[in-house]
Amino acid sequence: MSDATGFDGTTEDDVREAFESEDYVAGDEITTTVTLALRLGKPLLVEGEPGAGKTELAKVLAGGLDTELLRLQCYEGLTAENALYEWNYTKQLLSVQAAEGEESVFDEEYLLERPLLSALRGEGRRVLLIDEIDRADEEFEALLLELLSDFQVSVPELGTVSATTPPAVIVTSNRTRGLSDALKRRCLFLHVAPPSFEKERAILERKVPALDAAVAAELCAMAGRLREEPLLKPPGAAETIDWARAIDALRDGNDESLDDAEIRNTLGCLLKEVEDIERVDDELLASLHEAAKRVRAEAD
Repeated sequence: MSDATGFDGTTEDDVREAFESEDYVAGDEITTTVTLALRLGKPLLVEGEPGAGKTELAKVLAGGLDTELLRLQCYEGLTAENALYEWNYTKQLLSVQAAEGEESVFDEEYLLERPLLSALRGEGRRVLLIDEIDRADEEFEALLLELLSDFQVSVPELGTVSATTPPAVIVTSNRTRGLSDALKRRCLFLHVAPPSFEKERAILERKVPALDAAVAAELCAMAGRLREEPLLKPPGAAETIDWARAIDALRDGNDESLDDAEIRNTLGCLLKEVEDIERVDDELLASLHEAAKRVRAEAD
């Protein structure tokens, strides 16, 4: 196996430009950590709350660097057959019947590649996204260790499959369960925190450019205020973007402050638990307006 990932010459400026080209707002910590993962050929474990932009990071990195993205979405019960490979049983059966069992049906002709095997056997620069690894079982997590450390997997019928040019690997986790030390040791680590007011406003400027800047600032202030509450599911940057797009669609250029009805009628874009929506009573609503007024005053 070659140690070159195809990204070993990537600079921080390359990564920064890749993010810029895809309108992804990334601070120096993210840019530097991603650059190191690419240059060192190490998988990158990205943890954070849902909606923080972890999956988007891998997608925009592949898009910005003009590379192929292979994605494995993890879930409970995920097996090697779903993630690595499986055999075309129908074709094998037909072949056995036709040849009366005289030839092997465990070769390339009958192999169906799944995302992990495709990522290892592919050519050129590639980004492999292993999304929400914490949703998979611990047994599947153990299956990944060989791939993450040596960029190879063992296929009993074919032997060891090693990557000639290893992919850049991004592993994401929402921290719904703890991950093993063995997996963490194989990866560089990046925690994506909820966005600051300034970062979230910059995100909306890029993602919802038609929305009035003062209104966008108010939305960021309100989202930040809601994150201070003990919510079951605090809003992430993704939810704030959805909220901003909804307000933009409804307002058609109106630059006035949001009223109570607009906030209440669009909370489903921002909050995804009924208990969280019910928490927005008159007192909290007044607090949201106060947060919005402060950013309006500072802008003026």
